[in-house]
Amino acid sequence: MHGKIKSYLTDNWILKLVSLFIALILWFTLIPEEKTFQEKTLRVRLEIHNIPSHLELIERPPQFINVTVRAPNRLIPQISSANVYGILDLQRASVAQSLYSLNRNMVNIPEGAEVKSLSPSQVNLKFERTKQVMLEVEATLIGTLPEGYLLSKVEVLPLQVAVKGPESKVQENIKVQTSPIDISKLTQSTEVEAELILPDSALHLASFETVVRVKLLIQEEKEIK
Repeated sequence: MHGKIKSYLTDNWILKLVSLFIALILWFTLIPEEKTFQEKTLRVRLEIHNIPSHLELIERPPQFINVTVRAPNRLIPQISSANVYGILDLQRASVAQSLYSLNRNMVNIPEGAEVKSLSPSQVNLKFERTKQVMLEVEATLIGTLPEGYLLSKVEVLPLQVAVKGPESKVQENIKVQTSPIDISKLTQSTEVEAELILPDSALHLASFETVVRVKLLIQEEKEIK
């Protein structure tokens, strides 16, 4: 019995080896691409969705995460950081929670592919409650009026705007400035529009209005005398 097995394995071994080699070539040539897979690791963006309206995100997570994707060979060339990205849904976020888990279900990938792994597995975020106040708007004037003219009055409309942001950043004694208004060539009263500039990047306007009107009352010195 053992002799027959040995004879089977050794007789015409070169022919059998060639046959095996040909069989392997045919296997890899004829097997559908849908049944052969590869893995690809990408550095993709992490999007933040659904921050509760009563909270302010003051410590953000990393902008990118690493994702390993498994897909059929035919799909691998089509998979890139342009169509793979993570979504962190924060609709249940709270001030008390700081660590948020990331999992494979959070990753958007093309149909037919799957997420094998991602890192990091969790991110650290910090929230504060939103506070809203009315802040005074102050016109920012640059330059000096031409000789013989005086600026007798500056009026900003509206005088106050609603501003909101993290509790620690919102202070009622601060002011909102306007974009610079050059008065160096003005010789008569005028009204201009100016953009609003908030005193801290963590603050934002509570309405869609981003400009105010500034009225400048200019008089000649001889008129005043």
